[in-house]
Amino acid sequence: MNHHVLRPLYAVIGIVVVILIVRAFFVPKDFGVGERGYMYGWHRQGNEEEWKKFKIKYRGSEYCKDCHSPNYSGIKQSLHKNIQCENCHGPAADHPDAISRLPKDGKRAFCLRCHAHLSYPSSGRRRIRGFENPEKHNPGMECVTCHNPHSPKIS
Repeated sequence: MNHHVLRPLYAVIGIVVVILIVRAFFVPKDFGVGERGYMYGWHRQGNEEEWKKFKIKYRGSEYCKDCHSPNYSGIKQSLHKNIQCENCHGPAADHPDAISRLPKDGKRAFCLRCHAHLSYPSSGRRRIRGFENPEKHNPGMECVTCHNPHSPKIS
């Protein structure tokens, strides 16, 4: 073979060897190993205890259902039914132990994250009712002054 073919081949082989050597030092031995043999994934038996101690930050709407049933049932019958409570109220990690109420953001910019009009044809947000021009719709007022996010209405 000519040298112009062998040199890149040697370079590729060298890079692969370096990657395998680095992997042997930095990737834990139990990474990617399961009961059914080798499989890819992020699960490692060596750090299961570490994950058991990991503090859960988000709990989901089901966690809120028992104590906040009027708001929960109202929002599950509304246009916001697919939105998790923590999207608006923040993570429920320490609730109700450390804090009595979760914070909520009533600023216009918060609502406009979803309700600002997007005209992109491929955007799923195009189906969400939005504002053509938010600066003209009650400027300076918070959305929650007129609109109850737990019971949004089409008007």
